[in-house]
Amino acid sequence: MEPQDHLGLLSVMPAAIAIILAFVTRNTVFSLAVACFAGVLAMGSGLMGFPTLLKETLGTTSFSWILLLELFIGTVIAFFQRTGAIQNFSAWVERRKLSRVRVQLVGWFMGMFVFFSDYFSPLFVGTTTRGLTDRYHVSREKLAYIADSTSAPVSVLVPITGWAVFIAGLLIGIGPIENADQAMSVFVHAIPFNIYAWLSVALVGLVIVGIVPLFGPMKKAERRAIEEGKVLRDGADPLMGEELTDITPYPGVKTSLLVNFILPVLVVISIAVGTFIVMGSAKTMEAFLAAAVVLGVCMRLQGIPFNDIMKTATAGMKGVMPAIIILALAYSLNQLSKDMGTADYIVQATEAWLTPALLPALTFLIAAIIAFSTGTSWGTFAIMVPLSMPVAFTFSADEVSLLVYATLAAVAGGGVFGDHCSPLSDTSVLASTGAASDHIDHIKTQIPFALLTAVIALISYIIIGTML
Repeated sequence: MEPQDHLGLLSVMPAAIAIILAFVTRNTVFSLAVACFAGVLAMGSGLMGFPTLLKETLGTTSFSWILLLELFIGTVIAFFQRTGAIQNFSAWVERRKLSRVRVQLVGWFMGMFVFFSDYFSPLFVGTTTRGLTDRYHVSREKLAYIADSTSAPVSVLVPITGWAVFIAGLLIGIGPIENADQAMSVFVHAIPFNIYAWLSVALVGLVIVGIVPLFGPMKKAERRAIEEGKVLRDGADPLMGEELTDITPYPGVKTSLLVNFILPVLVVISIAVGTFIVMGSAKTMEAFLAAAVVLGVCMRLQGIPFNDIMKTATAGMKGVMPAIIILALAYSLNQLSKDMGTADYIVQATEAWLTPALLPALTFLIAAIIAFSTGTSWGTFAIMVPLSMPVAFTFSADEVSLLVYATLAAVAGGGVFGDHCSPLSDTSVLASTGAASDHIDHIKTQIPFALLTAVIALISYIIIGTML
């Protein structure tokens, strides 16, 4: 299939099936599998097209990276549980005598602090604060929302993350942008125009302190948690294996908050940030591997038997398998969407409406639809930057202008919106995993807030477009 080819309306069918079934059945694995199977049949690949799709998609470096990253994160989390590090952290926070609101604010600040990885952030925030939020009767849906809305939105606002490097890299060669320095300069100047990301992060804090009242399914979930003491609804299916949530501290061994919690976190941060500065790419997976090794050595020195350490590591890997299965099928559906030309069809169907005044708003809308349909913000960036930015430069007489900044920010914000609230999104899956929340419950409770933010961003881009 040529890059600009698509199967028309049929090209959006797999994503539509996955999203609809996910909400109807509340089973993401089943929904994704059916969508992939229907897609390969629609492409004429026959019954063997499904296993072929899985082999071709999962046998890649990119999926191997996310697989290893998840396994190492699961190992670190399991070590945190076995050493009592999370309990020690919770006890330390409790000694500060925080209120229910302040406990949630801790999660909000932690999410913004761990800005360097949208994969680590939701898992870290959810895992480390879940015990506290459970004690204060904060619903798992609310915790997943806090973790999710301080991961990708923050990552796309900070110019020293992989997100910034990726988006800037896509700009090189477009219009007058000739090198990485010029591209990064455009990205930095576009940050103030990334309305969706700014509002997403701010809205979490406003919701926590009560300035913005709860509404929709989130209000119902919080009422259940407060009045009934149920952080999960009856019948919910938390997206974390029991192997990970049921790990208890090793008896009779004295552990340290500094050694068993702060040290491995510093290892992750120093390696991720250090490799980004030195090598231009944050080695997140390698950072978690190092943290797992360091933490394992510390556990052995503290007297925990080697066999118990290995058993704990295995339990941690098993615990993240539900998330890995969903990610595997989501990757397969994303590849299927590329093969069917889903994004090309969406762009072609909307390009007739394009005017300079509507460019930022329409760019945001298209990016949001593509990201929601495919579950990938980076894939959306790769599609939308080469399509929208040349148009912005054409309208700007091949000069870097406010229209260029606003359009790039619209691409970034739209990609984050779709990735933020799609049941196919990897970061949403990880937020559900970290919070041990039912995945579809997380999506249903977060979407109203994401839509509110997106509507405000869309109106803002319309206003900005008319003023430029």
